[in-house]
Amino acid sequence: MATTVVGRPRTRSFALANGLRVVLAPMPESPTASVWVWYRVGSKNEHPGITGASHWVEHMLFQGSPRYAKGAIDRAVVSVGGSLNAFTDTDFTAYFTTVPREHLGIPLDIESDRMTRARISDREVARERTVIHSEREGNENWPEFRVEEELYQLAFRFHPYRWEVLGHKTDIERMSAEELRDYYRRLYGTRNAVLVVAGGFDAAATEREVRRRFGPLPESGEGVNVDEVEPPPRGERRAQLSGPGTTPYLQIGFRSPAIADPETAAAVVLDAVLGGESRMFSAGASWGRAIEHPSSRLYRALVDPGLAVRATSEFRPRLYPGLFTIQAQAAPRVPLDRVERAIERLLDRLAELGPTATELADVRTRIRWGAALAYEGASRTGFRLGYFSVLGSPRFEDELFRGLLRVGPEDVRDAARHLFAREARTVVRYEPSGGEPDE
Repeated sequence: MATTVVGRPRTRSFALANGLRVVLAPMPESPTASVWVWYRVGSKNEHPGITGASHWVEHMLFQGSPRYAKGAIDRAVVSVGGSLNAFTDTDFTAYFTTVPREHLGIPLDIESDRMTRARISDREVARERTVIHSEREGNENWPEFRVEEELYQLAFRFHPYRWEVLGHKTDIERMSAEELRDYYRRLYGTRNAVLVVAGGFDAAATEREVRRRFGPLPESGEGVNVDEVEPPPRGERRAQLSGPGTTPYLQIGFRSPAIADPETAAAVVLDAVLGGESRMFSAGASWGRAIEHPSSRLYRALVDPGLAVRATSEFRPRLYPGLFTIQAQAAPRVPLDRVERAIERLLDRLAELGPTATELADVRTRIRWGAALAYEGASRTGFRLGYFSVLGSPRFEDELFRGLLRVGPEDVRDAARHLFAREARTVVRYEPSGGEPDE
């Protein structure tokens, strides 16, 4: 009988009096230990004037705290052979450090020190402004970035998903250090954080250490729920961009369900049929950007016949309704009109007939395989436990997994009919004006 739960290691979860949630996942054979701190703070919690604040604060938490001066965090981790990084998304910000198991105390000390006491000085904010501004300008050189940013700004009029995680350039240029400090003081704190420790350690000893280091922290963190509700679209929205490059590119966005919605499982399977990936249950390292799969419908309909050099879909469920996107880069001398018509025919056929039995069987196999490999290693375990904890709970992963395996062809067909209404889509096209190549 096929398993209906994901193969997670056993965990011990508890909450401290200050509101911090803790998940411990001891993996006795692991030579490393990975510490993750997830904050339920992302670009969804910003507003015009301070867009990009979450990403900026992510940078600032590496710039000093009472026990760690500027540069000391990196030196402490790298000196023992560890690695560290962080990333910001719409719904959360995550910090992670993986070290040899005997050095677990280092990342625990770092995270407890900067959770509520990061030093966000005027001087370091000014320095980091240049870094973030350069990062933003670098991304603007890529047509994909410009198209996606335009797509979300066009698709959302009220909800904060409409701005890019990096923020608007004008906000990066004018945001003050005091505004960043205020954002950090109000939202980052124990009530809005999840601490995950995964890998080789003794559970009882590590729990004592977590309580000792994090228990004395003050209770803090204002509410992070978003009240704005995006109304249903009332017609197709379109935009066309131009700039350097050699090949046309387009993205089509359709309003998608939130992660806890009943329709999400069918939409995830639909994404796997169109793009070839299950995203949340992928056996490969493809959680980031969408990649192409030769067996997917979009690849076979666009790349195989020479209409496009790249074609895929992407649906990453979020806390609130987001976008299901389809993207394609046209082949040389192929107009975007032809590519768009081919995508429309493909979606119409899927909405009429649904997926084949073979396609569904292949999707289920990939999902099962992805679930079997989901918790390989301490770092990946810390990531998945934290991700599902900030978006719901680790148990929600099992519910979603079972839901994916129950999805039938009629469910996928109905999801295609509901999602891919032309009068509710957003289309952004990029026509190159020559110059440097796209890739």
